[in-house]
Amino acid sequence: MCGRFQLIAPVEALRRLFGVNQRSNLAARYNIAPTQATAAVRLDPAGGRELVMLRWGLIPSWAKDMAIGASLINARGESVAEKPSFRAAFQKRRCLVPADGFYEWKGEGKAKQPFLIARRDGATFAFAGLWERWQGRDKDGPSTIESFAIVTTDANDTLKAIHHRMPVILDRRDHAAWLDIENARAGELLKPAPDDALAAVPVSTRVNAVRNDDAGVMEPVEIVTEKTSAPKPAFLQGELF
Repeated sequence: MCGRFQLIAPVEALRRLFGVNQRSNLAARYNIAPTQATAAVRLDPAGGRELVMLRWGLIPSWAKDMAIGASLINARGESVAEKPSFRAAFQKRRCLVPADGFYEWKGEGKAKQPFLIARRDGATFAFAGLWERWQGRDKDGPSTIESFAIVTTDANDTLKAIHHRMPVILDRRDHAAWLDIENARAGELLKPAPDDALAAVPVSTRVNAVRNDDAGVMEPVEIVTEKTSAPKPAFLQGELF
C-alpha cells in the first residue's frame, strides 16, 4: 500500500538520477496525496526520457468517469499483467515515480501512528509506476488527463510490522528495464526492497491532513517503548542535498 509520499529533491538532482532534460523548477512536496499531480519519468516518442506531471490515481482509457482514478492509486504487482484496469498500461505505458520517502500508518481504529519510510542513506528513489491517457469530459467540457498508479508488492521484513504491503522500489540499475516495454521480464522486478535498504521513523500526525504539505509533517516523534530509541537514520540527519 502507498497512500502518501514526498518528493523534495531539486530538479537538478532528478535530472542526474533519471537522465531527463527538465529545466523548470518543481516545488518541494512533503505530503503528496491521491488525485494530486506529481512528477513522473517516462519514455518520450523518440525513446529518450521526459519528466512530466501526472495525476495520481490511474484512469483507464475505457473509463466512463474520471472518478474511478481515486480508487486506482495502487496496482498489485501479482495481478498487474492481467487486471483490466492496469493490463494495457503494464504492457505499453510504464513509468518511474520519483520519491524521497512514503508514509504508512500502523495501528487499529482511530489510534494510527504514521511512519515516514525512506532509504537509510537519504537518496531519492523511484517507485515502479504505470500511466494512462484518458480522454473524456469533465464539468468544463472535453478533457485529456494523464494519470498513474504505483505498483505494490509484499512488505519486506523491515516494514511488515507496519503494513503487509509496500510500493515496489526499483534499483537504479533496473530503471531502463522497467521503462522498456519490449522487456518481457519486467514483471520480475516487482519484488520487495532489500530488508536493509529502508528505515521507518514515526512522525507527526499532521501528515494525516492533506492540507499540511510542509516539512513539519516529517518531524520525528517519540514512541515510548521498553527499548532504547535507535539513532536517526541518515535521511533525518541534516541536509540531504
